[in-house]
Amino acid sequence: QVQLVESGGGLVQAGGSLRLSCAASGDIFSRYGMTWFRQAPGKERELVVSISRTSAFIYYADSVRGRFVISKDSPGNTVFLQMNNLKPEDTAVYFCSASLGVHGPMDPSEAVYWGQGTQVTVSS
Repeated sequence: QVQLVESGGGLVQAGGSLRLSCAASGDIFSRYGMTWFRQAPGKERELVVSISRTSAFIYYADSVRGRFVISKDSPGNTVFLQMNNLKPEDTAVYFCSASLGVHGPMDPSEAVYWGQGTQVTVSS
């Protein structure tokens, strides 16, 4: 059973930065692609960024491209989301997920495992 645990969320002013972490149990990166989704109050869960098993393929949502960076620490089974130049519209609960493959715009229904989420709040 795969377990994903997010951390690093918090309250930050617009223009600031946060680094989210997703710690995974087991050797997950050899089998699964990883995707960060987010969900704002009253809105559907949406894609933030995906990274393939080998890290050869990375896909960013247009809304975060150029500001957010995904990376993996494979020996540590951790995936990171560095978020820079944060905007109030980035406020959401951020979820880490694992899927059997990644492609362009991932849909939440493709995730096999989910973390519990971490709250990010950006004040204006």
